[in-house]
Amino acid sequence: MGVSTTMTIRVTPDLKEKLGRLAQGTRRTKSFLAAEALDAYVNRELEIIEGIQRGLADMAAGRVIPHDEVMAQADKIIADARQKRAARQ
Repeated sequence: MGVSTTMTIRVTPDLKEKLGRLAQGTRRTKSFLAAEALDAYVNRELEIIEGIQRGLADMAAGRVIPHDEVMAQADKIIADARQKRAARQ
């Protein structure tokens, strides 16, 4: 295991009890499970924020497709899918 540091957080008694049950059932420590969960949450949230930032940068740079064009493409995809489904029936 790599270098780690200590952090204190407050959780509800219910969450603490559930974490204890999960730790017992998985033979992992509560600390390990909490760190894994926090890591997954932080990574997911950072991906979202970074995606929004990339989108805003694209918008500022003019790398966008007009709404009407996107909707026309989506409508065509839906119509084509309906035709294919109707042809199979």
